[in-house]
Amino acid sequence: MKQDLINTDIPSTSPPFNAELAFPYLTEEMITRLNGYGYKETFDAGVALWTRGQREVDMFVVLEGMVEIFAQGENGESKSIATLHKKQFSGELDLLSSRRTLVNGCTATACELLRIPRTELQRLLRSEGDVANLILQATIWRRLGIVARSSAGIILLGRSTAADTMLLQRFLTRNNYPHQLLEPTAEEFAHAEAETSSADEYLLPAVIFADGKVLHRPTIAQLADQLGLTETLDPETIYDIIVVGAGPAGLAAAVYGASEGLSTLVIEGIAPGGQAGTSSKIENYLGFPTGVSGLELANRAQVQAQKFGARLAISRDVVAIDQMDGLLQLTLAGGATVRSRTVVIATGAQYRKLSVDNYDRFEGQGIQYAATAMEATLCRNDEVAVVGGGNSAGQATVFLSGIARHVHLIIRGASLSDTMSRYLIDRIESSTRVTLHSNTEIERLDGSSFLERVTWVNRLNGSRETRQIGSIFVMIGANPNTGWLYGTIALDKKGFVKTGNAGAFENSRYATNVPGIFAIGDVRSDSVKRVASAVGEGSVVISDIHHYLAGHAGVAATPDSTLAALQEATAARR
Repeated sequence: MKQDLINTDIPSTSPPFNAELAFPYLTEEMITRLNGYGYKETFDAGVALWTRGQREVDMFVVLEGMVEIFAQGENGESKSIATLHKKQFSGELDLLSSRRTLVNGCTATACELLRIPRTELQRLLRSEGDVANLILQATIWRRLGIVARSSAGIILLGRSTAADTMLLQRFLTRNNYPHQLLEPTAEEFAHAEAETSSADEYLLPAVIFADGKVLHRPTIAQLADQLGLTETLDPETIYDIIVVGAGPAGLAAAVYGASEGLSTLVIEGIAPGGQAGTSSKIENYLGFPTGVSGLELANRAQVQAQKFGARLAISRDVVAIDQMDGLLQLTLAGGATVRSRTVVIATGAQYRKLSVDNYDRFEGQGIQYAATAMEATLCRNDEVAVVGGGNSAGQATVFLSGIARHVHLIIRGASLSDTMSRYLIDRIESSTRVTLHSNTEIERLDGSSFLERVTWVNRLNGSRETRQIGSIFVMIGANPNTGWLYGTIALDKKGFVKTGNAGAFENSRYATNVPGIFAIGDVRSDSVKRVASAVGEGSVVISDIHHYLAGHAGVAATPDSTLAALQEATAARR
């Protein structure tokens, strides 16, 4: 079989591309079963089956003939990336969502095909376990190959060390979208520096699409809309569950909810994975003895949720929640609304910052909150500093010690023993490329356009040290992402969601004080801030939701509902 997706440009952090797993052959017995989910069609050679940018493309199984898969490369030319033969099937990860497809499909010869409509594909994935596993395996590997081919995606033009460029690149990487990062020429950069914000020809970063369209300094929402990453949402649809947040807790709730037949929507502002999605390697997660990156774990969970029919709406934040006619209505940034019988809050937390002069100036220009392969490329063979004494800081330190020349781990406490897992402490203490600075705090950050020097002080003896450091990884904890919930549900003094207390609407550890609203994971008060714990809460809350739905079917909200009372009280205080 012709296979051009094997590409030497595949990042070293990705597993080697496996063409056999990406393009498997179905057995005759499998195809016989699949006949019950679709219908046969015949096509002449040269017929377009689907085009790049279409949503909800059907799956095709080749019964006779060949189908060519090609991408639109630079200058708009088409480039073949694979040929499907008899007993092979079409589709990649876009089969599991309503996102726009990344490639084109055309009959290379006269063909007889089995077309499986989207309406039947979900039933197939639920009913035919062996075929479903083959399809999922193939779609994942095909996306890996497509991501490795920059010609199948977009071009991101901008300085690799600039904060706004890194923001867009991180969004594309975490959403598994193929792209190529190009540094601007001296002329392009000079024009960008000289132009004002009202100019539109040279503003960087710029995103260049295969059809020649260019977006200058797009917002995340603008880029997501243009790429077709945003799911189309029907305001009239009523879901059983809407999960707000796609970290480990939210994705677990989506997997278990959708797999148990509940219509499930997940809303996420940036990308699946939450804070865990930025971790270079999680080594103490059950079932992964050699560790797993947060991005890989998030991608697997997303595919798993979509396999069972969960929908994911990316790049949209929830800004308000109201109770209307017995349902919960969520308002998204931009004004769109969605409705559900229950809501699971899994918005996690946002990174805390250091109280240091110039901090905002160097945020994204040397100050990082994640240590993944993307950030590591910026500090290869350099000295770096990691601030924090928890597991996230420990994981980052261990990861960076294999890439940077030296890692300085800075903690305010006397030791790591009370805040970090033993296996991480042992690795840090045994590494010759890591220096632990206890009882120490960052005092100064200096540089011109980018961070260049870091000064820290030992609070016990007053000694100071300044090092030539251009990258500092700040991992000192997080604050809950609950700003949109004030005046809606009960929060504790730190802003975490109260659950399972005497004020909860029913006997559930995850119930809030508002009927139908649950909270799980890091956003929940008194929760254990661990990936495994978050996943556990996401799975367990579904049984509570089943109980709630069974006992509250058809119950309408009353004017004096808890939510209405809280909102009226908040309005009165204003």
